[in-house]
Amino acid sequence: MKKTLLLFIGFLGFSKIFSQETETKKSKMDFYFNPSLNIGYNVGYKEPEVNNTQYIKAPPMGKVTYGITAIGGYNFLPNFALGTGLRYSFVEDNNHLVFWMIQPKIIFSPGDRPFYIDLNYGRQINHSAVSDSELWGARLGMMVSYSKRLSQEGGIVLEGQKIKDNPNAFFIGLSYGITIFSNKNYTGYGED
Repeated sequence: MKKTLLLFIGFLGFSKIFSQETETKKSKMDFYFNPSLNIGYNVGYKEPEVNNTQYIKAPPMGKVTYGITAIGGYNFLPNFALGTGLRYSFVEDNNHLVFWMIQPKIIFSPGDRPFYIDLNYGRQINHSAVSDSELWGARLGMMVSYSKRLSQEGGIVLEGQKIKDNPNAFFIGLSYGITIFSNKNYTGYGED
């Protein structure tokens, strides 16, 4: 009796150790494409001063910026993805800026409603009224699954821009976009 009970407990222990549970595995988006729109307000905006000198002063940055971003990337780990792409940003007259973007993405609670933080860095690649501009910042938001391969997302954007001959501008704004991903089982819609 003791041998049988000991053998049964041993078998139960080994079956638990060597069992494979698929429910505990966190899912990944795999490849993804994320177009988004954003609008922001320049927190450090100052009204232009009257120029009473003979020297030409650069006009201050505008109050509002808006733009569109297209990022493609790969979700390496359940909580980390890396993407790159392009961003068009309009700040003021004749400042039509196109940036090459690098975007690491940190994902909390992957699945149907993950919270994410995007860290953004961009370098201007076109020539406009200004050149050699940079942007850096973060986007905090939430993704809401919509179908097997599509999620909507919205968030808050905190962004600094360094534009030649202007003091650095800091923008706070909103972002809305979609994410199209290759793993159909990333959300609950993909489970059959």
